Amino acid sequence: MTTVAAIDCGTNSIRLLISDVAVHDGDEVGLVDLERRMEIVRLGQGVDRTGAFAPEALERTFEALRSYAKLMREHGVPFDAEHVRMVATSATRDASNREEFISGVRGIIGVEPEVISGEEEAELSFVGATAELEAEGDGGGHPRPYLVVDIGGGSTEFVLGYPQDAGEADGVVRASRSVDIGCVRMTERHLSSDPPTAEQVAAATADIDAALGEAAQSVPIGEAATVVCVAGTATTVAGIALDLPEYDSERIHLTRVSAERTGEIARELLSMPHGRRAELGVMHPGRVDVIGAGALILDRVLARTGAEAFYAGEHDILDGIVWGLCLGVPDLSGDAEG
Repeated sequence: MTTVAAIDCGTNSIRLLISDVAVHDGDEVGLVDLERRMEIVRLGQGVDRTGAFAPEALERTFEALRSYAKLMREHGVPFDAEHVRMVATSATRDASNREEFISGVRGIIGVEPEVISGEEEAELSFVGATAELEAEGDGGGHPRPYLVVDIGGGSTEFVLGYPQDAGEADGVVRASRSVDIGCVRMTERHLSSDPPTAEQVAAATADIDAALGEAAQSVPIGEAATVVCVAGTATTVAGIALDLPEYDSERIHLTRVSAERTGEIARELLSMPHGRRAELGVMHPGRVDVIGAGALILDRVLARTGAEAFYAGEHDILDGIVWGLCLGVPDLSGDAEG
């Protein structure tokens, strides 16, 4: 038994997963979650406009990371590269002062964050999102190929493939692509009114559709038999579809939401003022101002794929990072294009 920690720092949030890793019968690996935490820090605040991290965004992120380091010490996680992996995604790729961020992280948790490519981000998300489906046997009734969609704050990742088991290296990812549409980026770029005007929504929709066209040049997203959407936008939309009085990850995980209902929710969110969105029981306070853009991206993704529904996944890149720490990340890249 050993304990490992995965940290995912994106444009909007920073998240932690601490897991116990147990090996049974010599090679069968079991994971037990000890902590799953998420803080909205908006690290990507203004990066699309300025090209640099704002000082207050860096401090919010470091404050959250210090609280995560405390949890890691409480669970006995060694602060080294064999037991801790932190990945940093879209905003960090774009920021001119990213060395300030990297240095601050190193001082708090002892390891440097890895500024991973959008393609690696997609592949890690794919492992995390599909491992449980495969563990159910023959996809658990979820037909292949799987398309995993990770809607973040600054970018959205797509990966299409036919996985085997997350602990094996013979899964096949056919293609992956990251495009620069995310809930923070689209909100800052287009949706300035509260609620946004029809013209602003139309401009955001055109931007999203253009990016989806770019993604489709690399990833045959229309071939997906099962669409799994991960991260906060998808799980929040699922919670709204379930009419939950508060966020409940167990209820939300692998909930099926129809494309029709997704479109309805997107339109409802885009028509609500900030105060009304904040009253929704499943809504995290840090997601109130960007959920409309995220739901619009999700709606356009389903329209582009032609899927009848998506499954909301609570397991994602964090789980993929943990699998990589305990087994080595499978070489899933295949012929993936970026």
